[in-house]
Amino acid sequence: MKVKTILVSQPEPSNENSPYTRLKEKHNLKIDFRPFIHVEGVDAKDVRRQKIDFADYTSVILTSRNSVDHFFRLAEEMRFKVSDATKYFCQSEAVAFYLQKYVVYRKRKIYVGQKSLTDLESVFKKFSEEKFLLPSSDILKPTTSGFLDSLGIDWTRAQLYKTVVSDLSDLRDVSYDVLVFFSPSGIESLLHNFPDFEQNNTRIAVYGNTTVKAADEAKLRIDIKAPTEETPSMTMAIEKYITTSK
Repeated sequence: MKVKTILVSQPEPSNENSPYTRLKEKHNLKIDFRPFIHVEGVDAKDVRRQKIDFADYTSVILTSRNSVDHFFRLAEEMRFKVSDATKYFCQSEAVAFYLQKYVVYRKRKIYVGQKSLTDLESVFKKFSEEKFLLPSSDILKPTTSGFLDSLGIDWTRAQLYKTVVSDLSDLRDVSYDVLVFFSPSGIESLLHNFPDFEQNNTRIAVYGNTTVKAADEAKLRIDIKAPTEETPSMTMAIEKYITTSK
């Protein structure tokens, strides 16, 4: 069963030199991108229902671009002026860089992890007297809350946006050799849109243990899995499958 068409359940990369471009050209593939889920922001009323007052917090923990966008969106909607003294704890350099969209970077107290919040453990402990706000979606990784709890700091989660299943009805009569998933929400979206989905010869590619678990629970056959020691990225895993299946 040759692979000629692939659907990736994420937005198309903005980088023209992405690994998917190289994979496409090397193996003469048709690769389409379509988000199976999208994010919708909550409104000020929802924040108030959570009994969240931005003025109560001196530090903000930012784990994604969405958390940045929706924190500042709601601050504006609620006419709350974010203090220049606010400290920002960013999960990665990418999140910290994106923060510049809203604040003058050199004039703010910004702490940056390499890849995860755990990289900032010593910094969190240094500011243990602060009150931390964690803007998040309706889905929060247990590892995140577990880590923050282990620090013994005063932190509060604010659900400022939510993950919503996208409408994929236009894909009902379209078939792909490989469907690529990066989260349990993507699997959920597939089954929500196509409750009668039959895998047959469609290959399922999954990234991460939680996605593997979701696919297993949905009784989907997993043909491609990442990351592994040999294939740390999804594109590498797909390429390995293509070359070994010839």
